[in-house]
Amino acid sequence: MTPDSSRPVIHRVEVVMPVHDEEHHLGPALAALRAAADALMGQRPSTAVGITVVLDHCTDRSPAIAARFAGSTAGLNIGVRVLHRRFRNAGASRAAGVAAALGNRETGHLQDAGHLESPGHLDSTGYLESTWLANTDADSRVPADWLVRQLKFADAGWDVVLGSVEPDSAGMDPELLRSWRLRHPPEERHGHVYGANLGVRASAYRQAGGFSPLRSSEDSALVEQLRGSGFAVMATDSTRVLTSGRTVARAPLGFGASLRALGVETAAALRSS
Repeated sequence: MTPDSSRPVIHRVEVVMPVHDEEHHLGPALAALRAAADALMGQRPSTAVGITVVLDHCTDRSPAIAARFAGSTAGLNIGVRVLHRRFRNAGASRAAGVAAALGNRETGHLQDAGHLESPGHLDSTGYLESTWLANTDADSRVPADWLVRQLKFADAGWDVVLGSVEPDSAGMDPELLRSWRLRHPPEERHGHVYGANLGVRASAYRQAGGFSPLRSSEDSALVEQLRGSGFAVMATDSTRVLTSGRTVARAPLGFGASLRALGVETAAALRSS
């Protein structure tokens, strides 16, 4: 579907980040989100920004790191919400985060962040049309212009923005990284879906049914529903996110699992060469 430039201007951005035992990555991930929020508010001061951190069955220091981040934003224009859940499920965590971010308007009840209340001149439909949901992961660092770039696509009428990722080379096998880059050249209109770099208009998200409670591939399932519902989808390399290059998978079929499989294949190719 082609973009519709008559779509309402985005007035609110809600970022959702699921977390499961990410004490080594969460601090830098949240700092990068803060920088992206600051950059957006610097360019679009009338756009409200909220961040929802979903702590899913965390047994490490992730809750303390999230609490410290929330405390550091107190009194600023960024509304931070921290949820504690026990899903052990990426799709359920993302869905809960989105529900909390939108719930104060959709349910008619102010929950844990009254300052995230939608503008009084917008009805429920208008609120969802003018709200953008940005999704990332706790082991990933978004670029400073991440939200600015996503909203430029939204302004152009796109309903969904599929960003790209780059594995963090720190501690990663160089041959594996080389193999990954050969298979994922930097290009626009790429064919990949990453939950670490996914933006969607809230009205489109709601109409497509939201994230399903899947342990992995919940991002791909949502995008399939969005495409099937006729929403305009843009895939871009201009919002690239740096993500962990670990091969110990958190999700059964997630990014770490795909890297591990590629690592096995790469090692076999090197042995046979």
